[in-house]
Amino acid sequence: MQSAIRETGARMAALCPQRPEYLRTMHEKHHLEFDILRDEGNAYGARLGLRFTLPEYLQAIYLRFGIDLPRFNGVPSWTLSIPARYVVRRDGTIAVADIDPDYTSRPEPEKTLNDLRQLG
Repeated sequence: MQSAIRETGARMAALCPQRPEYLRTMHEKHHLEFDILRDEGNAYGARLGLRFTLPEYLQAIYLRFGIDLPRFNGVPSWTLSIPARYVVRRDGTIAVADIDPDYTSRPEPEKTLNDLRQLG
């Protein structure tokens, strides 16, 4: 996928609230070929209206599964960002946005490639 994105002349980056050591681990574990930028405290996600706080009952469930968001993210909040994918033009304007509060619903890689090709 990364080579196909590069062929369009585009670059890819991800934004994540996790602490740097967890981002490095994710990058290495999955052999990612793109940068993962840290959004400390989900601050940028909040500016975009994409941050939400997990209710207490979900916090307890997450902890039972060993998912301690305050530890992973390095801030005391229990916030997550709504998954979003943006295709940004060279001038910084957003050409395409795919946002869905259902984290299991993500655009297919081919859609991303088609969106990028249409910009060219």
